[in-house]
Amino acid sequence: MRRVSRIAVAGAATASLALALSACGGTSTQSSSAESKGDKGLAIAYDVGGKGDQSFNDAAYAGLEQAKKEFKYETADIEPTEGETDADKAQRLASLAKQGYNPVIGVGYAYAPAVEEVAAKYPDTTFGIVDDSQVQADNVADLVFNEEQASYLAGVAAAKSTKTNVVGFVGGVDIPLIHKFQAGFAQGVTDTNPKVKVLSQYLTQTAEEGGFSSPDKGKTAAEGQIEKKADVVYAAAGLSGQGVIEAAAANKVWAIGVDSDQYKQEALAKYKDSILTSATKDVAKAVYNLAKSVEDGKPETGIVKGDLKTGEVGLADSNPKFANNAELQEAIEAAKEKIISGEIKVKSS
Repeated sequence: MRRVSRIAVAGAATASLALALSACGGTSTQSSSAESKGDKGLAIAYDVGGKGDQSFNDAAYAGLEQAKKEFKYETADIEPTEGETDADKAQRLASLAKQGYNPVIGVGYAYAPAVEEVAAKYPDTTFGIVDDSQVQADNVADLVFNEEQASYLAGVAAAKSTKTNVVGFVGGVDIPLIHKFQAGFAQGVTDTNPKVKVLSQYLTQTAEEGGFSSPDKGKTAAEGQIEKKADVVYAAAGLSGQGVIEAAAANKVWAIGVDSDQYKQEALAKYKDSILTSATKDVAKAVYNLAKSVEDGKPETGIVKGDLKTGEVGLADSNPKFANNAELQEAIEAAKEKIISGEIKVKSS
């Protein structure tokens, strides 16, 4: 049985099966052997929008896939359900821990109450939570990022790319986490060119209202900003950001993606020429690193932060028009160096 360290099970075949968890959302489990022999590894529970958001949740899934491939063990990933409660989330995490998965990660700040509750009941299981630092326990890793730093660089890119001197920011939900994206972006724009106006809008006040899961809301917000002459629009809105990118492409202006390198996302391929760059945070690496730490018998705990210095936040350079713009790259690199050195202090609110 695997607990502190694991011996990889030799796999003769790969099997996938569906499990039913009462009141816990859809689940997929993946094993690298016909029989897992109790050797269960990483499990993740998705945030609003679920797998397929081309952003935040898909990044977590990429980390799970990397761990599955390297450690050759059974993994699980579970979708959220509409209108679910903290009790539903807690039941979901408890079920995974009870089945023997380790570590178990809640993807998104909304899992904080559930992680705190369930971690206390399963002290031998390592839990992780992405984008929250409030849960303090010996068996919990708070996987957080300096999103404002990457957003500052996105602001530099926007200010250097705009021709109208108007750019836009679309936030999914009006919460402190997304304020970090807005604050960094606006500061980067202003520091680069004070003449550029930043239009900002939040889609909803709560996640339950669909701020992170409604491309139609993102599209409408972006169209409104574009009507006001914004020619670069940055979205920090999960699945809703797809609507922002769609609107940018339709109006032949630039979009800046978020979390994942959205230029590379297959579902967004027809819009990719309108995606200037993406402000990335390496959720995949954070998820994988926690799994590896458990595999190595030295589980990460406490606040585990990714920033520009560690390379876990930054700007994607997949778009050749972005990567090959020497003046733009020079400005971004200069700003990056000043942030890392501490010369530039990026606001988080």
